[in-house]
Amino acid sequence: MLRITELKLPLDHPDEALRETIVQRLGIDDAELLDFSIFKRSYDARKKNTELLFIYAIDLTVRDEAAVLARFADDHNVGVAPDVSYKPVGVAPEGGLAERPIVVGFGPCGIFAGLILAQAGLRPIVLERGKEVRQRTKDTWGLWRKSVLNPESNVQFGEGGAGTFSDGKLYSQIKDPKHYGRKVLHEFVKAGAPDEILYVSKPHIGTFRLTGMVENIREEIIALGGEVRFEHKVTDLLMEDGQLNGVVLHNGEQLHSRHVVLALGHSARDTFRMLHGRGVFMEAKPFSIGFRIEHPQSLIDKARLGKYAGHPKLGAADYKLVHHAKNGRSVYSFCMCPGGTVVAATSEPGRVVTNGMSQYSRNERNANSGIVVGITPEQDYPGGPLAGIELQERLEELAYELGGSNYHAPAQLVGDFVAGRPSTALGSVEPSYKPGINLGDLAPSLPDFAIEALREAIPAFDRQIKGYSLADAILTGIETRTSSPLRITRDETLQSLNLKGLFPAGEGAGYAGGILSAGVDGIRIAEAVARSMLGLTE
Repeated sequence: MLRITELKLPLDHPDEALRETIVQRLGIDDAELLDFSIFKRSYDARKKNTELLFIYAIDLTVRDEAAVLARFADDHNVGVAPDVSYKPVGVAPEGGLAERPIVVGFGPCGIFAGLILAQAGLRPIVLERGKEVRQRTKDTWGLWRKSVLNPESNVQFGEGGAGTFSDGKLYSQIKDPKHYGRKVLHEFVKAGAPDEILYVSKPHIGTFRLTGMVENIREEIIALGGEVRFEHKVTDLLMEDGQLNGVVLHNGEQLHSRHVVLALGHSARDTFRMLHGRGVFMEAKPFSIGFRIEHPQSLIDKARLGKYAGHPKLGAADYKLVHHAKNGRSVYSFCMCPGGTVVAATSEPGRVVTNGMSQYSRNERNANSGIVVGITPEQDYPGGPLAGIELQERLEELAYELGGSNYHAPAQLVGDFVAGRPSTALGSVEPSYKPGINLGDLAPSLPDFAIEALREAIPAFDRQIKGYSLADAILTGIETRTSSPLRITRDETLQSLNLKGLFPAGEGAGYAGGILSAGVDGIRIAEAVARSMLGLTE
């Protein structure tokens, strides 16, 4: 199979133009092109006032591959397509093994750890503290519509993990030399995602589609001999002489295994405390704090796409911004959700925290993004591995109070925030956060250095996206769960540094940030478990 890159066509090209362009590019007859598929499609909107083109990478087969390769030997945009297919590390013997691995958590990392282990014939037992995805969705809407929080079934906890109530982004900047990301995407397509996620440059799915997909993957795990147990919370470990032997559940049940994947989300604070109390090595790591910012999506589309704003093949525009403030802090956009909503994302009573969410259509009136400031344990929360969690809790409790102590969120107009005055009335931008907002002054909700950096960054971002500092745009507080505030450190075998048999994984353990990277880490960790259980070497 061959691959052509940098093949450019107009946005509105007819479908047949792609084949014609491939044939013309290679200088072959149409009959010589046996088959082709899109490997990647992107566009570059950075240069204003120029024609916007789709840029393709195409995988194809031709009648005489050797002749084509010889003719294009000096052309770096034509060559052999690399093999990106997934290759399992091994399969359990007929009849399986007596021991079964345990996977704790059924977010993206746990889902793919469980799936890979099941596909290897290792019959994993998956434990999820929350509920199955459809019941979990009802509980989550209970907070958004009625201000009723279920601490074990919400945006953070339950089947699908926090990524279920997000934009469903499926791209990442992680290094992926083994192409595990392609495995994630292929499994999602098999589970019901649209084929386009395999080739568009910034694929996403959206909440409603994710719901059905995670159910389908769960059913495959079960069909392959695995188990998925909901409302099964791990409360303790069974361990002896540095070896993990199993877990204890909230009802006192003990499950024995010497291979436990710990695929916690970043909000499993009670479990982090249990692990710390049991002596599992962990360390504080940097994360970020800030707000959600909402603009009219039409403003972002016009600023980013110019005359192509609203083009049906481009959809809602996104952005990615970074500013280095004079006080030494970095401010950046986080988890940008085109055509989406700001959502209540707390998992604990008496606390308020926000996140962003979009559906596949991305057709809501506002764009929203986290706008956050980086913080570090050395400078901002010294005191041990749990100090970052304690800081998050204090800030979320303060946000709860500023919002009115009813799960409403504190909010402020961007113009008022930059000017340092409280907001008393909304302007042209209607906030999307439910259950509701309480307008006022956001300055007390974060440390002074963060407020200072954010006030400097917003006008700076306006120079990149015209209208970003729109006075009527809305800031909603607060965003604290950008990533895990700690890392459960692991060794070269991907096991805990001081507890053999414990495999920390994913976002909660500090090794991922988003659906795709968490899924990739789940595959890596499952392969490590499979090698250990099957006695294989890498």
